[in-house]
Amino acid sequence: MIKERAVRHKAVNGNNNIISWIAGGVAALAVFLLINYFLLPPWNVKSIEFWAMVIAVTFVFVFVRYFTMLAQCSRYGYKPKKDSLFLIPVVILLLVVIANVASAVIFHTDAYSSLLKVEDAVFEEDLQESLNTDVIALMDTKSAKMLGGREIGTLSNVVSQFDVSDDYTQIDLNGTPKKVAALNYAGFFKWRNNKKDGIPGYIIVDPVSMSATYKSCDKGMIYVPSAYFGQNAYRKIRFKYPTAMFGNLHFEVDESGQPFYVATVYKKTVIFGGTTVKGAIILNPVDGECEYYDLADIPVWVDDVYDGDLICEQYDLYGMYQNGFINSLFGKKGCKQVTKYRGFEEESDDDAPVSDYGYVSKDGDIWIYTGVTSVNNDSSNIGFLLANERTGEAHYYNIAGADETSAMAAAEGEVQEKGYQASFPSLINIDGNPTYIMVLKDASGLVKLYAAVNVEQYNYVTTAATQKECIAKYRRLMGGEGAEDIKDDTKDDEELEATGEAVISIKDIKYIDIDGNTYIYLIDSEDNIYRAKAGKHEEMLLLKAGDKVSITFAGKEIVSCDKK
Repeated sequence: MIKERAVRHKAVNGNNNIISWIAGGVAALAVFLLINYFLLPPWNVKSIEFWAMVIAVTFVFVFVRYFTMLAQCSRYGYKPKKDSLFLIPVVILLLVVIANVASAVIFHTDAYSSLLKVEDAVFEEDLQESLNTDVIALMDTKSAKMLGGREIGTLSNVVSQFDVSDDYTQIDLNGTPKKVAALNYAGFFKWRNNKKDGIPGYIIVDPVSMSATYKSCDKGMIYVPSAYFGQNAYRKIRFKYPTAMFGNLHFEVDESGQPFYVATVYKKTVIFGGTTVKGAIILNPVDGECEYYDLADIPVWVDDVYDGDLICEQYDLYGMYQNGFINSLFGKKGCKQVTKYRGFEEESDDDAPVSDYGYVSKDGDIWIYTGVTSVNNDSSNIGFLLANERTGEAHYYNIAGADETSAMAAAEGEVQEKGYQASFPSLINIDGNPTYIMVLKDASGLVKLYAAVNVEQYNYVTTAATQKECIAKYRRLMGGEGAEDIKDDTKDDEELEATGEAVISIKDIKYIDIDGNTYIYLIDSEDNIYRAKAGKHEEMLLLKAGDKVSITFAGKEIVSCDKK
C-alpha cells in the first residue's frame, strides 16, 4: 500500500511538472509577444529595456509554473517541492543592477568625457557675417505650432480628420532654415477611417517671414507615428531592425520636398552607459521602405541625427570630467557646462534648470548653438558651442560675455513698457561682433519686434520691426560700415511725402500681420487698396465698412486719414 502510494505520488508530481512547465511556457510566450508588439524593446544586450523584458518574461514563467504546480498538488493532497527557479529572475535583476553601477561615470571618466569631440575654433572664421537675414532662424517651436495650427485651421477638409504634430523639426531646405511638422491622425477612429489613403501632407514654417504653408503629398503617408498596429512607424522600424537601439524619430523632407521619417540609432560605449550615435534609419512613410545608414554615409539632406539634448548632455560630460572625476568633485578646475535656465516650456511643471539651444543654418546643415558657462552658474558665458546635428562635429569659441538669459532680459528691458517676452536667441556674426539676435513676442505669442544684443557688452541693444532694420540699427550702434546696404526698404509714415489725396467709401477692411506688425488694409468702393501700419494710425482701428474717409497717400501707403 505504501509502495503503491509512493508510485502514485511520483506519477502525480511528474504530470504536474509537465503541466506546470507548459502553463509557464505559454504564459511567458504570451507576455514576450505582448511586450515585443506594444513596447518594442530592442533585442540588444546593452539595452536596459531588453533586460527588463527578460526579467519580466522569466518571472512570469516561474510564477505561473509554480502556482500551476501548487494548484495541481493541492487537488491531490500533496505538497509541491520547493522551486529554486524563483532565483533566476532575481539573479538576472542583481546582475543588471551590478552592470548598471559598473557603468557609472566614476569608473569610466575618460570614456564619458570623450563622447563628444570638441575642437577649438575662431568665431570670425567659422561664422560668416550674417548680413543675409534669410539664413537666420529665430522661430521657437511654440510660435511654429501657433502658425501651423492657423494654417491647418483654414483647410476644412483636413482639419476635421488630422492634427498638426507638436514635433517641429528645424531643417535646412535648399539653403534656407525651415521648420517642418507632419500631420497626425486625430485619434484611433480617424486613423481607421483614413488608413487606406494615409496622411495627406505636412506643414512647413518659414521662420524668417513668420508664415506657414500646407504642402500636400503626391501619395499619402501610411507609416507614421500616429498610426496604429502595423502602420505605426516605430513598429515598422522595430520589426525590420529588432536589435537597433533607436530614438529621436522625427519628420524631415529632402531637397525636393519628399517626406521621410528619420530615427537616430544609438550605441552604448560603456556597458549600459556612454550613449552616442551609430547611424540613422530613414523610413519612407509612403511605401514603408526603411534603410539603415552608418554615420559617415547619412545623406546630406538629413539635418537632425545628433539631437540638441544629446549634444548638450555629451558636452556637459566633456566639460565636467575632462580633468578627471576627483577634480569634478573638489578642485573643479576647468569644469564647465552648457548654459541652464528655468524652463520656458509651458507644458512642464518642472522648475529644474534645463539646457536650451538656438539654431544656425550653416553650409547646408543645421548647427545647434548654446552658451558655455562655469559650473558655478553665474550670469556670464565663458564661451560658445556650435555643433552639427548631422555629423556631431562640435566647435568651441573662447568668447566671454553675457549668457542668453541676461541678453534676453536686456532685450525685454529695452521695451519694458510693452511687456514683450524674448525667445531664446541665436548667435550671429555682425562685423566681427558676436551678437545675440532674437524675437520679442506679445502675450498671445505674436512676433512684434526683433532685438540684437552684443554678447560682450549686453548694454548695447537695438530693436526694430524687421530683421533687416534691426541689424542695420545695430551696425550703426556698433560703428559698422555699410549699414545703409541692408537698411530696411520700408519707411516710417513720418518719412513719407503725400503724393495724392482722395475721399473714399470703405467697402471692406482687412487686418494683416507682416513681420510682426499689424497693417490695416482699406478697400474702397472701386476696389482700390490702401494700407497703413496700425501702430501709427490707431484711430483707423475704429473704422468700419460703409464709412467715408478723406486720405492722403503715397503710392498705396496712407499718410493721413480723417473720417468724414
